[in-house]
Amino acid sequence: MAVISTIPTKSKNYVSWSESYSMGIKIIDDQHKGLLDFVNDLFNHSTGNELEEQAYFKEVIQQAVQYIKNHFQTEEKLMITTKYPGYAEHKKAHDEFTLTVVKSVKDFESGKRLVLEKFAYFLKDWILTHVAVMDIQYATYFRKIATRKADGRLTIGMADIG
Repeated sequence: MAVISTIPTKSKNYVSWSESYSMGIKIIDDQHKGLLDFVNDLFNHSTGNELEEQAYFKEVIQQAVQYIKNHFQTEEKLMITTKYPGYAEHKKAHDEFTLTVVKSVKDFESGKRLVLEKFAYFLKDWILTHVAVMDIQYATYFRKIATRKADGRLTIGMADIG
């Protein structure tokens, strides 16, 4: 996720991608990496200067919300297509997270102070826990139903989701 900001950053990685986060599905892994990039960007913009932090948040939050929604739609489409049995629970977790983020945005827009670092920690913790606990469940399911191609790649086709 490329977040463009005019505020200088510290450019430090507070959370780094690890193969242990991999779902084995390129589009999902790429999106998860984008989410972690956004979390790092949030931390890097946590300067302690309230005006700078508020300006940054205002600049990037709608783009971030849309990115998260697109990511959830990608995962959910894969789950529906493959008849993943944990879909309803997973979707509920996505919906609750989205509502929490949207509430934070609305609170900010109504004038409530947003502590950027606190918001960054919330996102980091939720994303890493969600990937480690819930996303790994559908990744395991996908691996069970996938067909191994001659070149060793796993693919999910109509024969797998029959």
